[in-house]
Amino acid sequence: MKLDITKYKTIVFDCDGVVLDSNVVKTEAYFRTAKNLGATDLQAQALVDYHVKLGGISRYHKFDYYLREILFQPFTEKAIQALLDDFSKELEAGLMQCDLAKGLFDLRTVTPNANWMILSGGDQQEIQTLFAKRKIDHMFDGGLFGSPDNKDEVLAREIANANIQFPALFLGDSKYDFEAADRAGLDFIFLSDWTEVPDWQEFCAVNKLTILRNIAQLVSFNGKV
Repeated sequence: MKLDITKYKTIVFDCDGVVLDSNVVKTEAYFRTAKNLGATDLQAQALVDYHVKLGGISRYHKFDYYLREILFQPFTEKAIQALLDDFSKELEAGLMQCDLAKGLFDLRTVTPNANWMILSGGDQQEIQTLFAKRKIDHMFDGGLFGSPDNKDEVLAREIANANIQFPALFLGDSKYDFEAADRAGLDFIFLSDWTEVPDWQEFCAVNKLTILRNIAQLVSFNGKV
């Protein structure tokens, strides 16, 4: 298969593990949040395991599951808000310091006419603030999207309003990234360097996915894959 990145009118990026080396930061934040609010190590690790299993899924869903299925507590707005607030505090410092993907600026140069879009499982307002602080928000002219809307909802909406135009490519590092891209009709490349999917090689083989290590490799392989 030959990959010509310049043919795409829209490129959709997952954030954690694709644009930012932030998967570990988020995983640690889930554990600390649970502990801060009284969880045992076992309960905190159960939340982490669920988070890793459902990479790319909204934190709202994960904390809902945590309350109901791990703590066996009723879901309340007060309880979920306490988790969300603590999680945001734990995340903030780590996200400002984590590495930005090498090759990102080179890829923007190679694809000057493509509409770039972030589609994350993270909180949308948090992502918009973070990208502005890190001075990379201007690169994503198609918008910065995240929770509470899930990726399927955002893709459907942005296709309907013509913000996503085809051919379109999704760069992701989770099973849900691929599944959402596939349902929406986007091409997909799995970036493996920072993924937390334990069986990613088997998953990619079964689904016949194109695998690259990172964005820098995508730039260097453009036209050669």
